[in-house]
Amino acid sequence: MESQRIKFAHSKKGKLGQKSYVAYLFLIPWFLGLLLFRIGPMGASLYFSLNHFDMLTPPRFIGASNYVNLFSDQRFLNSIRTTFTFVFLSVPLQLTFSLLVAVVLKKNRKGIRVYRAVYYLPSLFGGSVAVAILWRQLFNQTGLLNRFLAIFGIEGRNWIASPDTALYTLVILAIWQFGASMVIFLAALKQIPEDYYEAASIDGVSKFHQFTRITLPLLTPIIFFNLIMQIINAFQSFTSAFIVSGGTGGPLDSTLFYSLYLFIVAFGQFRMGYASAMAWLLLVIIGLVTGLIFMSSKLWVFYEDK
Repeated sequence: MESQRIKFAHSKKGKLGQKSYVAYLFLIPWFLGLLLFRIGPMGASLYFSLNHFDMLTPPRFIGASNYVNLFSDQRFLNSIRTTFTFVFLSVPLQLTFSLLVAVVLKKNRKGIRVYRAVYYLPSLFGGSVAVAILWRQLFNQTGLLNRFLAIFGIEGRNWIASPDTALYTLVILAIWQFGASMVIFLAALKQIPEDYYEAASIDGVSKFHQFTRITLPLLTPIIFFNLIMQIINAFQSFTSAFIVSGGTGGPLDSTLFYSLYLFIVAFGQFRMGYASAMAWLLLVIIGLVTGLIFMSSKLWVFYEDK
């Protein structure tokens, strides 16, 4: 009897082993893709960041010189300042706007699905070239905004050609594409039990205090998730700045995002080693910022099961 159990166990393990081999066989394309298109390019980029490489001559090892030279490059420092300004303006405003719209669209009214689709639509275009071209036409000297202001006798300006306003047009564009965050907030709002609000209403709690003391605390995990995702996306913003500035980051580097300057260095100046160092430094910056947010989450993120 014992021998039969052992044979059965061995046969069962053998079948499980065969199934595992089949699973690994189907995973081979994914592993190849990970190696060839993720790990491989990252390793090459790290190698090039330690070399002088211009794509015309073989790489020449120079150690950490590319990283050191970054901090004496005025345009690089300008790109850092511009990018951080963009991130710290666009991300909180986009999250706030998307949350408020989600609260409004939560209630089931006639035609509410149409409104949800309309508000979500801009985010489908993402960082598309078409939207960036539209934005450039909207804020130039003869654009729709200036025509609207002219109705009230207000003289407009070339908003994207002025260093004082060019960056803010891109911030507005980022806020306008709030649909993805809104949908996530909307799904989270629907998971909050209505009993909480009914009990608060019976106790005479105002709508404002219901929002601040019930809705916001229960939404903090979703706010945390959206915050992380939006910060990562904002640091990597490229298309809108490239199209609006004509690929220069102007005027006066006011729209010179980090990714745009990286593109200029890599494909405009063919300084691939320098650009690779910039790419790795961007990874470190994003890692540090998200790490700080993760550490601060212990102070403000509320989980209901705790």
